[in-house]
Amino acid sequence: MKLIQTQNAPAAIGPYSQAIQVGSLLFTSGQIPLRADGSLVEGGIEVQTQQVFDNLRAVIEAAGGSLGEVVKTTVFLKDLQDFAAMNGVYEAAFGSHRPARSAVQVARLPRDVLVEIEAIVALS
Repeated sequence: MKLIQTQNAPAAIGPYSQAIQVGSLLFTSGQIPLRADGSLVEGGIEVQTQQVFDNLRAVIEAAGGSLGEVVKTTVFLKDLQDFAAMNGVYEAAFGSHRPARSAVQVARLPRDVLVEIEAIVALS
């Protein structure tokens, strides 16, 4: 097991890691729309989702990977009414790559954000 950490994404705010690599698999912790300095990004679902992808990309790249190697994501939304808008940013982030995905509405997310996304990556 290898701990993955980068200063290009927000530090873990609890007893967990940004990501853990086991062999060629990388498991990211859920990313919320915090800047690398820990400040919250203000704005709607599109702005928040973009920051989440910036964070995911930074963590995955710290392990030597890319978004193109993501095999599964889980998207947590405060409101499923935001699904279409989140999905537009999601599609732009992945381009033609189509990882498996689950998306669920949750009662509440840390810091009352609108979205959190975690990923599993098959590093090459």
